[in-house]
Amino acid sequence: MRQVIRVAVAGASGRMGQAVIAELLGAPKQFQLYAAFDQPGSPLIGRDAAERLGMSSGVRVTESSEACKGAEVLIDFTRPEATMAHLQVCTHHGLRPVIGTTGFSDDQLEVIQAFSHHQAVVLAPNMSVGVNIFFRLAELAAGFLHQGYDMEVIEAHHRAKVDAPSGTALKVGERIAKAAGRQWPQHAVWQRHGYTGARTDDEIGFSVIRGGDIIGDHTVMFAGQGERIELTHRSSSRTTYATGALRAAAFVADQPSGLFDMPDVLGLSALKAK
Repeated sequence: MRQVIRVAVAGASGRMGQAVIAELLGAPKQFQLYAAFDQPGSPLIGRDAAERLGMSSGVRVTESSEACKGAEVLIDFTRPEATMAHLQVCTHHGLRPVIGTTGFSDDQLEVIQAFSHHQAVVLAPNMSVGVNIFFRLAELAAGFLHQGYDMEVIEAHHRAKVDAPSGTALKVGERIAKAAGRQWPQHAVWQRHGYTGARTDDEIGFSVIRGGDIIGDHTVMFAGQGERIELTHRSSSRTTYATGALRAAAFVADQPSGLFDMPDVLGLSALKAK
């Protein structure tokens, strides 16, 4: 039987960092919160990582990612620039990262790909089990509705989210494009304003909403003549993302190398839309 997995958490004072810490403390037989760190100036620096949760973890939040030394897995929901720096720490200390950060450039994605050649990494824009089923359903629908139906992706998040469209929206757009035989991202339409003319048959439109405390809503619309089909996933709690991150941590801890996504973690990769 495998020993408890030692986990470090980046961005420990953030929304997702706190959700992950709560989940880790709720699963002491499988995971140990080994280290927690955040950027300088975070109000939790020097304090217990679970203080905001009304709990005690015995782990203090530090400014230094060197606190990861001795951990096995790093769970990272931060920002692209920070994640790039964390990969260097993972290389130095032999950690396997679980990355939920979104908004990477093509160059940054190439860095992650290169990293995966010598150490395992899970990279997923959304770690919710439900969202990954949503991806599969959207692919299946796109495979059947690739002719005669216009495809649109609509997403909504809280007012503090800094990237748009969301990583989840981009991922579902990429998957329905592939299932429908469309070119990605060439057929994506990111905005419409003014006199745009009629839409083309192949385009996949994106609409973005930012406001309030919306955790994450995603809809794929297939609009035909006389009917439309809408597939929607709504998140009411960040717990589902944190639970998925721990499943990813358990998975990646046993992988020597390779780049993995949540379908790999959940065993969905073999399920193909017909």
